[in-house]
Amino acid sequence: MTKYTLKPVALACAAALTVPFALPVAAQTTQTGADGDIVEEVFVSGNRRAYRGNFDDLEKPSADQTITEDLLREVGAINLNHALDLSASVARQNNFGGLWNSFSVRGFSGDINLPSGFLVNGFNAGRGFAGPRDLVGIETVEVLKGPRSALFGRGEPGGTVNLVTKRPEFVTAGDFRATYGRWNQMRFEGDFQSTAGSNEEFGLRIVGFHEDAESFRETVETARIGLYPSITWDMSDATSVTYELEYTEQEIPFDRGVAYSEDFGFTPRETFVGEPGDGPIETRVLGHQFEAQHNFSDNWSLLAGLGYRDTSFKGDASETNFVGRQTYALDGRTLSRFFRRRDFESDYFVARAEVAGDFNTGSLRHRLLVGADHDRFDISHFILRYRPGWFPGTTDINTLDPAAYLLLDVFNPVYGQHPQPVPGPNTNRNEVLNGFGIYIQDQIDLTDRLQIRLGLRWDDFEHDLTNLRANPATTATSSDTRVSPQFGAVYSVNEGVSLYASYGEGFRQQPGSNYQGNQFAPNLTESAEIGLKLDVAQFSEGVFGSLAFSLFDVEQSNILVNDDRPAAVALGWYSHDAGEAASSGIEIDADLAFESGFNLWFSYAYIDAVFTTTSLEADWGVTIEAGDPLINSPEHQASVQVSQNFDVGSMPAQVGAGFQYTDERLGFTAFDFTLPGYNTARFFAQIEPVERLAIRLDVDNVFDEVHYTNSYADVWVEPGAPLYYRVTASYSF
Repeated sequence: MTKYTLKPVALACAAALTVPFALPVAAQTTQTGADGDIVEEVFVSGNRRAYRGNFDDLEKPSADQTITEDLLREVGAINLNHALDLSASVARQNNFGGLWNSFSVRGFSGDINLPSGFLVNGFNAGRGFAGPRDLVGIETVEVLKGPRSALFGRGEPGGTVNLVTKRPEFVTAGDFRATYGRWNQMRFEGDFQSTAGSNEEFGLRIVGFHEDAESFRETVETARIGLYPSITWDMSDATSVTYELEYTEQEIPFDRGVAYSEDFGFTPRETFVGEPGDGPIETRVLGHQFEAQHNFSDNWSLLAGLGYRDTSFKGDASETNFVGRQTYALDGRTLSRFFRRRDFESDYFVARAEVAGDFNTGSLRHRLLVGADHDRFDISHFILRYRPGWFPGTTDINTLDPAAYLLLDVFNPVYGQHPQPVPGPNTNRNEVLNGFGIYIQDQIDLTDRLQIRLGLRWDDFEHDLTNLRANPATTATSSDTRVSPQFGAVYSVNEGVSLYASYGEGFRQQPGSNYQGNQFAPNLTESAEIGLKLDVAQFSEGVFGSLAFSLFDVEQSNILVNDDRPAAVALGWYSHDAGEAASSGIEIDADLAFESGFNLWFSYAYIDAVFTTTSLEADWGVTIEAGDPLINSPEHQASVQVSQNFDVGSMPAQVGAGFQYTDERLGFTAFDFTLPGYNTARFFAQIEPVERLAIRLDVDNVFDEVHYTNSYADVWVEPGAPLYYRVTASYSF
């Protein structure tokens, strides 16, 4: 299905599904539980999360993925990248030297100069410079496909990732884990919860970790620590409040990966191309979330919350030069570098309130969400830079000053040969993005089989950008309002099968400006989707889980790329608008559990993501042609995870394996540089020799596949890790 036909098809399907079907069917007021018993459907008014509503999966006009804590444990996922690898709809993007999470959903990513935004319990709490997100305090990772601006507001273009945190469960329990892995990885995790108060009305929980590790990259060492306490107060049967704290510090060397030359190939994957003497980049985050929920009745509830997140990113880095300044292209051995000093900070505040209700008008059942939110995102970028000049018309690197180009032999690196250069002014700006939005969503049961979803969001936002490098400093201000509609229809074929169609629009504010000081228009998205979902428990005895098949089409405008035109480079660090793009494809997802103890996770996606307009790509004056692929977007991607539970004597045990396939991808926008496709495999085994104590072995990249996970350009390519093993001992109580 091409991008030119799917949108009208999706709209036509949604319209067709709204035609009443005069077919005899019982009202869907019951569900079949895992034990085969029939349980009544009730309105979920207690301990709900934002934007949920009262829907089971077959009633949603979307094919979302839920990656549970058990599955995260099975694959040995430690950070968000590992979790998102399980979704074939998500692809890794340039992660800024390993300093943040960056990903695309259905081919589209967010701002190229900022981490990808994600939600935490419905808050836009993934914004800022906190470093890669650890999963120790995360219960579930959700991949919510398609634009959700009708509810979430200001989301990423291809979809939204939501992290559900571990909160008090009003029990006394906990676990402790210790891990030792290859390259001297030492990691400790703890999770403890209990209750307090005369009536145990307080639930307390504290989760934390500490990790020190070397790397297959020579001299690269990381240190991380995180603490995530939370408390819930059940003030009454109808009212509860929860507070959560997020504190993480990380020290990570800025690692641009490997470089590539058409004549000489990739530099060695073990060679760190920076300078250990520059020290690590230090990132820090201190975040707070506060939520209050009140149930007015069995059918109506209020959820309100506040969030504040302060992040910082500081440090020095020697980085690989681009073409024209890159000596590796001349001799295939000597790498040329430049130097940057960064000091980034961000403050993010959000307030939100949402009312959810279930009511009837005549014979029609309504499930309503109405809410409002306000957020303020304050970003500060300060960069000093030293960069050598262009080659002086020579192909002989011996004519170049080694100290000026910070030269490094990639096959025999000797670090610290050159004094750290004195950087000069590059970027100094502060910007504030303010937004206020109101949203409403109503899902209406037109018949026993047919439901429609109508959603609308209105946003008003402002953007102030101050150029502190100018003398005197200058401030540019822009403002706009946007309306984001959403429409969907779901038809229940029977208790185990549903068809759906949906259409939605979204937008995302874009920080920064072009080199002339003009602020960017919002990134706009239109998305259409049709799909089929199955609850397999309705068809096969002893098998539980879900299957989903979907076709989608996403169109996006106002896409930003890096601006390296001489006029822009002379002034600092800028982007420019590269026009429009479209993504269309097919997704197949399965999450199955068998009574025999066998589990299967399968995710496959075919994604055709291309530019649809021709425009000047500022990197070296190369033109983006209509039909050029988007960077780091594989056409085919698949992830499979299987496991089997069994007993060894009286000892519970589990074994499992996983497989990841990623197709070749464009590695440099508008250039003829392609990252090769790759296949990697993983294996794990776990046994519980005594009650509560488990020993586990993980082996990743079992066959030691040489592979490259993402890039920004041919000189900034992230290599995947070689064969990697670790042993974990855990004790629960």
